[in-house]
Amino acid sequence: MTMAHPTDRPDELADQVAAAALSVPGVDGLHAGSFGEVGTYLPGRRVAGIRITDEVTEVHVAVEMGSAIPALAADVVAAVAPLVQSPVQVFVEDVVPARPDGQ
Repeated sequence: MTMAHPTDRPDELADQVAAAALSVPGVDGLHAGSFGEVGTYLPGRRVAGIRITDEVTEVHVAVEMGSAIPALAADVVAAVAPLVQSPVQVFVEDVVPARPDGQ
C-alpha cells in the first residue's frame, strides 16, 4: 500500500511549514502582517503568517531581540524549504523582547 505524503494536503502543509518556522531558535511567533492579511485560509481556520503559492512560500515572523536576523532568516529557509515546492521568502515583521524563561 502506498501512503500519501503528509504534505499532499494543503492544510497539513501549512501546519508543517508553521511548525518548521516556529522550531527555529529566535523565532518568537508567526506574524499575520500589519493588517492581518498574511495567512493560509483553511476550512474553519487560518494559519497566520504563512502564505503558500506555486510561485513562493512566504513565512512572516516575529523574532526575539538580539537575534542575528540574516542567520535566523537563513535557518527558517533551511527548515521550510524541504517541505515546499516553491522558493521560501522570510519576512521579519516584528522584533520582540526575549522571554525571560528562555522559551
